[in-house]
Amino acid sequence: MTRRLSAWGRSSTFRLGLPAACVLLSAAVAAAETPPKLLVVLVVDQMRADYVDTYGHQWRAGLRRLLDGGARFERAAFPYHATVTCAGHASVATGSQPARHGMVRNGWWDHAAGAMVTCTTDASETPIAYGGQARERHSPRSIAAPTLADRLRAGPRGARVVSLSLKPRSAITLAGQAGEAVTWFDAGNTWATSTAYARAPVAAVRRFIAANPVEDAFTQVWERARPPTDYLHADDSLGERPPDGWTNRFPHPLGDPGAAAGGDPGSLPPDFYARWRASPYSDAYLARLALALVDAFELGAADRTDYLAIGFSALDYAGHRFGPRSHEVQDVLVQLDATLGRLLEALDARVGRDGYVVALSADHGVSPIPERAAADGLDAGRIRGRALRSELETWLADRYGPGPHVAALAGGDLYLAPGVYDALRANAADLAALTALIKRAPGVWRVHTRDELLSAAAGPDPVARAAALSAFAGRSGDLVLIFKPYWIGPGLAASHGSPHQYDTRVPVLLYGGRIAPGQHAVPATPLDIAPTLAALAGVTLPQADGRVLSEALLRPAGGGR
Repeated sequence: MTRRLSAWGRSSTFRLGLPAACVLLSAAVAAAETPPKLLVVLVVDQMRADYVDTYGHQWRAGLRRLLDGGARFERAAFPYHATVTCAGHASVATGSQPARHGMVRNGWWDHAAGAMVTCTTDASETPIAYGGQARERHSPRSIAAPTLADRLRAGPRGARVVSLSLKPRSAITLAGQAGEAVTWFDAGNTWATSTAYARAPVAAVRRFIAANPVEDAFTQVWERARPPTDYLHADDSLGERPPDGWTNRFPHPLGDPGAAAGGDPGSLPPDFYARWRASPYSDAYLARLALALVDAFELGAADRTDYLAIGFSALDYAGHRFGPRSHEVQDVLVQLDATLGRLLEALDARVGRDGYVVALSADHGVSPIPERAAADGLDAGRIRGRALRSELETWLADRYGPGPHVAALAGGDLYLAPGVYDALRANAADLAALTALIKRAPGVWRVHTRDELLSAAAGPDPVARAAALSAFAGRSGDLVLIFKPYWIGPGLAASHGSPHQYDTRVPVLLYGGRIAPGQHAVPATPLDIAPTLAALAGVTLPQADGRVLSEALLRPAGGGR
């Protein structure tokens, strides 16, 4: 039995031994005997694995229920290096690497358009807004592998699919190619979908949003849900960069004092929506919308396996601004715990406690704040991307004439203008000199050319292998830069996107019918979630790189695994 992993258009073959193949087959066959009525995929954006052990004592409801009553894989980590939102959600949903599903970053350089595009950009589709004016055009067309939801829909019983998030790239990648309701919060500050999924606003979504305007939250003040002494570290930490209108300390008002309830959104303070996104109120809103759609579409009520996915984004927005040690991050999790408690209790009542299975994970972790890390004695700092790009332009102009020679530097992907990389390939000395120049930049650790990554996916170097698993022809850079630990870009307090453990290690929790409670110290990855849920539902993911987490599956009645 083989699995093929494509990097830069070339395949490397990995073989599963007979025992692994038998586990896959027996788990799928056994699980198909009693498929769940509903699969629930929860992705908590930017939730590091160590939050479970560091902050888990603060949780009393939903997160605590998943931990105490479910299966936890303590060593779970992403195997690739570009640990960003689009790549992470797509990997959870497809069970495959970015090298296969193609969603390598949140955006990449489009050579034909001569511009950066987001991972779900599709100019051929039209946004559908639920009030207001949507600005962005999105579709799932760039996803190059089937998602779990796609396979459920194509199965003999079909499936109803609902996928929600603040971010389009999260809702879209968790859903795949179609769904009853695939909904996100557009950059125009309105809920939206796309003609890729619907021809008109979905009635059930429209009813909920009309009855529950986001703008009603403008009078809310984000306060800690627990006494301040229950939170670790200081409330005001070195390097925090709160949104405009907030300070480094609680409380955090969402609106300005004196704003009128139910008023015209145009009268709201300009930073209201950024504050709302970064607050626990946005997570609570998504969960309430999800339950309304469970009812509207009768998810889990028919003789089939339906699919509900929620990408919770508040932790990412707060974590970027306040960092992983902040009271804000801790309180987002405390309040998400309560939100998930209400969600699970509602699913108990609607679907039955044993009728659904929940998988919870994250799309990536997050770095420490570099200034805080440096104060603790670590080699930490900020990448000066603009200065590096300017230096490269000057160097290339000296050898190849007037530019521009650098098309874009996005994260760690360096895109060169047409013909420049080919010229460098033809001159090994120039390519080596350019690589050496990049490595001298503060914070740069490794540089790999796209040719080097062709064979690295099966090679012995774990860092090069991680870079290769994030590479996809036509979307990844001509050169891939990997930054040192604790070095990130400017702008935000903390960030992610590296192969370092604080970015790659995330929770993997399974809970519900057919899941055996317990903690597992075996290697695992969020890519294992989709194959495991597919096995429980009796469908297959033929392009998955993950495995069935058979350790978490209850034995079927009357038989072994």
